[in-house]
Amino acid sequence: MPLIIDRRTILASMAAIAATGVAGPAFAEGATHTVQMLNKDPDDRKKRNVFLPLIQVAEPGDTVVFTSVDKGHNSEIIKGMIPDGAEAWKGRISKDLSVTLTQPGVYGYRCTPHAALGMVGLIIVKGDGMMDNVEEAKAVKHRGKAKAVFEEIWAQVDSGNLLA
Repeated sequence: MPLIIDRRTILASMAAIAATGVAGPAFAEGATHTVQMLNKDPDDRKKRNVFLPLIQVAEPGDTVVFTSVDKGHNSEIIKGMIPDGAEAWKGRISKDLSVTLTQPGVYGYRCTPHAALGMVGLIIVKGDGMMDNVEEAKAVKHRGKAKAVFEEIWAQVDSGNLLA
């Protein structure tokens, strides 16, 4: 898949960096990953209301910035899909959100108004115990198209290719 850099991507990246408030040596504490909140998948126009990437793999201490590329979206943790001791989040609609993840495990999240339309995603934070909450997360019931999207997510997680 070719890398396409357009004005929107550059602006989203700049917003993600600005939203973290990070400068200079603070980057040593963890990487920053961007998850875009979009009305349409640029690679598959049939997919609407999506997070890109669908699955993000991170290290403890990394920051994930949810970038509001298109208005009307947010990110919030899904109850039952967060490691024990981790901090939940709920972003505001049409606002970027920066989340620093320190606890290994899987984090399921959704766009509050578009979850039933399949706007869900997963973050895997590597480290000891990173798979401890997988079965609990898989047991969470989802409505509408979110059910099918999570089936796709879990198939990718079970394949083992994400953590290679």
